[in-house]
Amino acid sequence: KAVVSTQSTGVTADAENDEFAKYFNCETSPKILVTTNKKSSLETRKLLDELVNVMPNSEYVKRGKVDMKNLVKQAVENQYSHIVVLNEDLKKPNSIVVSHLPEGPTATFRLTSVKLKKQLKRHGNATNHRPEVILNNFKTRLGHSVGRMLGSLFHMDPEFRGRNVVTFHNQRDFIFFRRHRYVFKKNAKVGLQELGPRLTLKLRRLQKGTFDTTGGEYEWYHNHKNMDVSRRTFFL
Repeated sequence: KAVVSTQSTGVTADAENDEFAKYFNCETSPKILVTTNKKSSLETRKLLDELVNVMPNSEYVKRGKVDMKNLVKQAVENQYSHIVVLNEDLKKPNSIVVSHLPEGPTATFRLTSVKLKKQLKRHGNATNHRPEVILNNFKTRLGHSVGRMLGSLFHMDPEFRGRNVVTFHNQRDFIFFRRHRYVFKKNAKVGLQELGPRLTLKLRRLQKGTFDTTGGEYEWYHNHKNMDVSRRTFFL
């Protein structure tokens, strides 16, 4: 199961009954539709290929001219549990939308500091084994919800034989994603070899329900004018 680190009180009871409990209790497995904006660049498609490789039971579906509302409808009809949409600006990936089906929630993250596997020095090659999942330092109720949403993209029954681990580490509201493999050395020492990709997420909004830019109700929305005033206030 996922390794979850949190310092907030009261969130454990919430987690037992939230929309992601069935994944963390191994009652069901995710089935993920991964796509892009309507006209994606080569850089975006390269990252998309690596994300599909990272997430077990995920499948790339070409967006074409389908709008998000109809894409969600098709995904629900085909029994997908999540939609992950990789968006871009100036031909570079700049945001990720994660929507849990069929009733939400939907999170939008700003995407920065992207490095593909080939850009990492001495990177390893991942196997097809299901990874261990580590969710670290999500302290608030909002943070706990976001962490569990990201964790639900993965099977909660890791295949430890593959020695693969994915980590979502929250630090000052920046979520650092890494994928490693345990490397056993001499004298019983254990090291980590990065497998890639490497990226950083920052939550922009959390919306009730599935993707709706006009009539959607937001659980949380980042207002930089009011929220970025203090460097000591964090939300995750």
